[in-house]
Amino acid sequence: MAKRKLRAVRPGERAPKKAPTTILEAAESGSRLDELIMMRRRIARVLDRDDTPPRDIAALSRRQIEISKEIEALQRQADEEATHDADTSDEEWSAEAI
Repeated sequence: MAKRKLRAVRPGERAPKKAPTTILEAAESGSRLDELIMMRRRIARVLDRDDTPPRDIAALSRRQIEISKEIEALQRQADEEATHDADTSDEEWSAEAI
């Protein structure tokens, strides 16, 4: 068994937030993105089962595609916000220019 590497905690450092493992956890304490990801996983599990009724496969597949599009949109939005927030460099400016 591999040993865990322990280290001192830096001032102000917190443990990373544990990702939700159920749809209920995601709905109660996670973000909208966490909730959608858990829903997509749940639907994928049902679609992979051999005993899923054929009448349900089309509706579940359609919903899976919709959820995936929502996830992509939220991730794209988060990436754009991170890029926008990352550019916090101070610009040189003169009060005389006003």
